[in-house]
Amino acid sequence: MSLNHQKYHTFAILLEQFRSNVATKQMDAHQLRQHLSSLQQFFQQQIIPLSEEKSRELSYRTEMNKQLRLLEIDVMFFQGARQSTSAVDRLKTISDRLTTLIHYCNAILKPPAPETDAKEE
Repeated sequence: MSLNHQKYHTFAILLEQFRSNVATKQMDAHQLRQHLSSLQQFFQQQIIPLSEEKSRELSYRTEMNKQLRLLEIDVMFFQGARQSTSAVDRLKTISDRLTTLIHYCNAILKPPAPETDAKEE
């Protein structure tokens, strides 16, 4: 496994752990912020500096960056939730966003499908 893939694999594991904690409701708002902060820090320090070998990887990385920013907003909304039903809805949204990020990591880790020749002779 290349160094780049190893970093994406590590990031995917961190995302899975976070999603698992969110799903079991083991985290309060402060813990969510702390965990999100460590995810963002890992992404900024380990993933962003990776060389853009493939435009496909760069596209996924751009989307991941966007999803992390949206995740930050989701966590802020969770902090502001006054009713338990709102908090549960926010946790579901956070979990869904983490799932999206995990899918992006897995897409990068999975080798691209071989291109087929579209010409019919």
